[in-house]
Amino acid sequence: MKAIRFHEFGTSEVLRYEDVDRPIPSAGQVLVKVAATSFNPVDDHIRLGVLAEAIPTPLPITPGLDLSGTVVELGAEVSGLQVDDQVVGMFPLNQHGGAAEYAVITADLLAAAPSTVALTDAAALPLVGLAARQAAIELADIEKGQSVLVIGAGGAVGGLVVQLAVDAGATVTAVDGPQHAVRLGSYGATRVVGPLDLDAGPAAVGGPFDVVVNHVRLDADGLAKLTSYVADGGIVVSSAGAVPADDERSVRSANVWVTPNGSHLADMVSRLDDGLFELTIVGRRPLQQLRAVHEDASSGKLSGKTIITIA
Repeated sequence: MKAIRFHEFGTSEVLRYEDVDRPIPSAGQVLVKVAATSFNPVDDHIRLGVLAEAIPTPLPITPGLDLSGTVVELGAEVSGLQVDDQVVGMFPLNQHGGAAEYAVITADLLAAAPSTVALTDAAALPLVGLAARQAAIELADIEKGQSVLVIGAGGAVGGLVVQLAVDAGATVTAVDGPQHAVRLGSYGATRVVGPLDLDAGPAAVGGPFDVVVNHVRLDADGLAKLTSYVADGGIVVSSAGAVPADDERSVRSANVWVTPNGSHLADMVSRLDDGLFELTIVGRRPLQQLRAVHEDASSGKLSGKTIITIA
């Protein structure tokens, strides 16, 4: 079968399109004929070796943390799945494997594929959906009537957080560039503002807020300034560096560290099929162009969620 792999860490030049043996599922695993994977920013960091110490992974690595496809073989001790089931899933950060014609994955990391989008497009959901769910539901526990500030709302995860917060009944202020304003408004954001001027203070954007969710990389000083944007008793959740808590004001802080979870992913599939949020996909590229996708991401030319289709 065909797959993209890299045998050493480095620039996008290390990615190779090559023939590899079709994997065999072990106990608790299934073999999936892959319809698509997707590119996530963490893929770039993994390929560069930036996360090699924190997340040890043996080389060679087949990238692709997301997966959508069709079950073609069951390993021993697998229940609840059948051959020909259409599924979505996320690999653990130390495994990967979506950028291939076939992949093995632990069965309990899978969920039935959504029925309202194409199977290839469903590959856009797993990692960003689980990250958004962790931020908005598990950590922030956003509730009706709360005020929520989402920084980096134009990104794939941030956009889902906006939609989950709106669905929960919160009033959402979305922060990102003007090119995202119309889309974020269509998600239900009450206010859409340009890049945040942290020195202007929370009042400049209608704060402080019950919940602040940050998806923008900031230096330590910038992260510290975010605490003032949280109202007394509120919480700040960040996927891009730790924000200090404020015990005197009972302001809590939490970090997003996305992990695969089949039942949580099934919840996001259900919400998608119920029309509670939508996926925004800006491009679909064949597997052979994955190196070019990595190059575009490294040079800042990748404008949003890109699907990698497997012929």
